[in-house]
Amino acid sequence: MGAGFASTDRFLAEIHENKLRAGYVLAGDDVFLYERCRRAVLKALVPEELRDFCLSDLDLAETNIFEALDRARTPSLMAPFQVLFVRNLKTLYTRGAKKDEFAAIEAYFRSPNPQALVIFVADHLRIPSDPRRMDMQDKDRYERIRETLGEWCGVVELARVDEADALKWIAAEAKRREIQFEPDAARELADALGADMMLIAGEFEKLALYVGEKRRVTLGDVETMVLAAKQRSLYELTDAISAKDQARALSLLHGLLNASDGGEDAAIGHLYMLARTFRQMLVILEKNVRDSRAIWQALWQGFRMPPFAAEDVIRQARRYKSRRELMRALRLIARADLELRSQPPDKRLVLERLVLELASEAKAVGPAGISPQYAMEWN
Repeated sequence: MGAGFASTDRFLAEIHENKLRAGYVLAGDDVFLYERCRRAVLKALVPEELRDFCLSDLDLAETNIFEALDRARTPSLMAPFQVLFVRNLKTLYTRGAKKDEFAAIEAYFRSPNPQALVIFVADHLRIPSDPRRMDMQDKDRYERIRETLGEWCGVVELARVDEADALKWIAAEAKRREIQFEPDAARELADALGADMMLIAGEFEKLALYVGEKRRVTLGDVETMVLAAKQRSLYELTDAISAKDQARALSLLHGLLNASDGGEDAAIGHLYMLARTFRQMLVILEKNVRDSRAIWQALWQGFRMPPFAAEDVIRQARRYKSRRELMRALRLIARADLELRSQPPDKRLVLERLVLELASEAKAVGPAGISPQYAMEWN
């Protein structure tokens, strides 16, 4: 594999060779690569029967770094080794110098618990497949992490995968599964999904089931199973949302959920795709993209929509009058994501409420210039 997989491949090699450091930072927002690293850690270090005793998922928005380090320092009575995933790393780099917090981190890693692994998750960063195209704000954030935690922890870059790496992954996975994947079909799959590995891996599974004993994936199979069934339905949903057509949006959402192999468990996947599309619309609006020829310059490789959807997304983006409207949508999606990950009794209900909110007009701005709804979302 190329650069997109290189950093995670090195991390996986350290796991297999038992050469792990006391701590790591998973830097980047690529969900596929994050899950790849997490699965490898759990498989190697967290036995299924001991998971409740040796695996901790902590959020620095709820648990401070001192408590997290105390947990890492304290041996588990029920398991020989413990793993801590520490999310929301960005809280360490906001509102003040955090001298005490970084002093505590230094003190811990000078003498770490050899029976613990601490993994910080910096998914507030976006690292493109070409680092030269990294946003300046992300670049500054990344450098601060490297200058602080990088002194004590290994840094694993979860950089976006480019199309060449996506094609290599499809070929390798097809070989491993003994499936003949036609080159044209592989190119269509990678191009249609913008080299988004989370989506590609999911669609690969569907295609493998679809072709069954035939063990051969053709271009026609990809066009039938991926473009028609998944992508077009998604853009129909965002079209209804941007047009503020609540009834049509709800109907399309139900169609997506009913067609999903995972039923309600597919909710997070649909939410991920919604967030991606609204982020694309935000860039289109900010860069004043007016036609599909300009969209490929505005959107970087790995963050592009399928060619057939370009004009649709531009049209949808232009329905929003300001950056604030799209930021409101992204905050609503982020809130729904947190709710889904907290295991609500009905995931479908969470998505229905989200779609209704997205397809509604924002409340009128009050005397202070900010609506009550915006005020709550900013706080």
